[in-house]
Amino acid sequence: MRRLFYVAFGAAAGVLVVRRVSAAANKWTPEGLAAQAGGAGERIAVWWAEVQAYAAQREEELREALGLDSTPERDSEDDGGRR
Repeated sequence: MRRLFYVAFGAAAGVLVVRRVSAAANKWTPEGLAAQAGGAGERIAVWWAEVQAYAAQREEELREALGLDSTPERDSEDDGGRR
């Protein structure tokens, strides 16, 4: 009877250990990290899109202010001998 008790006790302890280790290992998988982040990836993506939009807007303003959008007309004969 004593052996049966220890076998059952060992099996129960083994099951508990395996469950704890599996839960801890699951935290470090990509899915587990994403669940822990709580949507931080989406917030970062929205923020980055906003940063890019503002950067493009500012670049356009600077190009207009500096006149970089207008391309100077060149004569094809006046290329300084370079080809």
